[in-house]
Amino acid sequence: MNWGRLITAMVTPFDSELNVDYNQAVKFAEKLVIERSSALLLNGTTGESPTLTGDEVYKLISEVKKNVNVPIIAGVGTNNTKKTIENIKNIEDLNVDGLLVITPYYNKPNQESLYEHFKTVAESTDLPVIIYNVPGRTGVNMSVKTLSKLAEIKNIVAIKEASGDMAQFIRMVNETPEDFLVYSGEDILTLPSLAVGGYGIISVASNVGGKIMGDMIDAFENKDIEKAAEINLKLTNLFDALFVTTNPIPVKYALNSMGFNVGGYRLPLTKPTPEVKRIVDESLTVLQ
Repeated sequence: MNWGRLITAMVTPFDSELNVDYNQAVKFAEKLVIERSSALLLNGTTGESPTLTGDEVYKLISEVKKNVNVPIIAGVGTNNTKKTIENIKNIEDLNVDGLLVITPYYNKPNQESLYEHFKTVAESTDLPVIIYNVPGRTGVNMSVKTLSKLAEIKNIVAIKEASGDMAQFIRMVNETPEDFLVYSGEDILTLPSLAVGGYGIISVASNVGGKIMGDMIDAFENKDIEKAAEINLKLTNLFDALFVTTNPIPVKYALNSMGFNVGGYRLPLTKPTPEVKRIVDESLTVLQ
């Protein structure tokens, strides 16, 4: 398991009829690798996972996996434990390098239920599991105590922590084993999370700014904190702009405006407003 520090939650390109454009997905994945992504997450929120069919997910992962030389992580989580396990079984022959499993949404399980859900999922596979904690989307927050118990399970090896609560993030770093990887799920907290012992970022912004984000992480690792802070400040407007409305609306617009066609959005997501376009366009000047 060597996912690196800059994992891109990749958008899913669509053609003009909103079918998955697999050829464009491969080209885009290759582009992301050139631009410093150390691993790719497919079928995550940024990839519009709620609107993809099982067959589309299988083919998307298969095509990308065959054509890039970085680890591929598959988003498989749902709010149904049995369905999550079925999703894993459906892609096991693709030899993915990890699984991202979100905390169940809508049914709002308590902490004991969260533990049993992830334990059951992990026991169904030998693949390494990344927990995805994002209470803003799911309505439930995993406690540090629950995470520390889950971290004892052999193949639960990391968390994408996207609560936005830095105090919680710090406690997750402190109260899990040294080899347990705590990734930020908030682009704007990439540098602060590294500073308190986080391992890296599972990023939306690296779809458009992977090279400069890689430079920031390198600077931090090389103990050039001044340079890392300078890059972080330059990226702040981009980080904000890419979440000015629901992800992945801004990032797909940004990519299209930069000349890489990733197509539109499947309902219930819709195209950006003129104001969103203006904000995103202004933020992209940092990449020029």
